[in-house]
Amino acid sequence: MPNAWKRERTFPLLLSLRCILLLFFLSLIVLILLFLRSGSSQSPNPSSLHLQIQALTLHSGISLHPFDCNASPQASPVFAARVEGLRYPFLYSLADFGSLPEKPHKNIVRMLKGKPFRRPDISSTIQEFLQGSNPADGIVIDVGANVGMAAFAAAAMGFRVLAFEPVFENLQRICDGVFLNRFWDRMVIFEAAASDRIGNITFHKLVGRLDNSAVSATGAKLAFKSNEEIAIQVRTIPLDEVISDDKKVVLIKIDVQGWELHVLEGAMKLLSRAKPGAPYLIYEEDERLLAASNSSSKEIRELLRNVGYSRCTLHGTDAHCTKD
Repeated sequence: MPNAWKRERTFPLLLSLRCILLLFFLSLIVLILLFLRSGSSQSPNPSSLHLQIQALTLHSGISLHPFDCNASPQASPVFAARVEGLRYPFLYSLADFGSLPEKPHKNIVRMLKGKPFRRPDISSTIQEFLQGSNPADGIVIDVGANVGMAAFAAAAMGFRVLAFEPVFENLQRICDGVFLNRFWDRMVIFEAAASDRIGNITFHKLVGRLDNSAVSATGAKLAFKSNEEIAIQVRTIPLDEVISDDKKVVLIKIDVQGWELHVLEGAMKLLSRAKPGAPYLIYEEDERLLAASNSSSKEIRELLRNVGYSRCTLHGTDAHCTKD
C-alpha cells in the first residue's frame, strides 16, 4: 500500500511543480516587459529627439548644437518642490550649494519646511496667455531663459519650447527641471545669447546670483552692486538664423537685462510675419537696463511698429505686443 500511495501522488506533485515553474517564468517575462516599458518612458529616444533638434538648427546651414543635459555635471544632492498657484504645475529644483548661508533665500526656507515654491509672475503670465492656444499652434521661444520658469510653464501645458540661456549655472538648473518634469521631448536648449548677429560677445555674470547677469556690466550690477562681477565669452545667434520660415511660433518671451533691442533686431524676419502667424511678444522694458545697453523703449517701440506691432501694453516692466 505505501508504494501504491506514492504512485498515486506522483502525477499531482509533478503537475504542481510544472505550474509553479510556469507561473515563475510568466512573472519573470512580465517584470522584464514592465522594466523595458519603464525605461522607454523615463528617458528620451535619442534618434527621434535628434531629428526634432535638427529641424530647428539646420536653417541657413549654421552649426549650433543644443545644450546636452546628459553630459552636464549636476549639483548633488538636488531637492525640488512644486511651484504653487499654477493651473499646470511643475517641479523646480534648488541645488545644494553646500552649507546654508546665515540668511538663506526665502524659497530655500520654504522648501526645507515642505512648502511649495512661490509662483513667479512670468510663469502665471505665460500660462494665462497660452490657455487660449493649442500646442499644435506653434512653439514657444524663451530668450533669456534664466532657470526656466517661463519655459517650464509652457512645457507643462504640452508646448514645445526653444530656450536660449548663456550662463552655465542657469543651464544646470534648467536641466534639473527637464529631468524632474520629464520634458525631454518638449524642450531644446541653446547655450547662447540671442542677438542681432552670429559671433561671440563679452557677458557679465554676477558671482553668487543666478539672475541679473547681462551683456552690460552696468546692467549686471544695477540691482546687486555688492556682488562680484566677472566677464565671460558667450556665443550669440539671431533668432532668424534658427527659426525656419515653416516653423510656427505662438509666443516669444525676451528678458535679457537691457539687450532686448538687439534680440529683436535679430528676429526681424520672424516678427514680420503676417498677423495670423505673427507671434505674441513679451519683452522686458526697463529703461535703466536699456540705457545701460545704449538703447531705449522708444527705439524698441519704433522698430516694432515698423513690422506691424502697433499694440503694446505695459504690465509692470514687461511689454506685451500684438499686431492689429
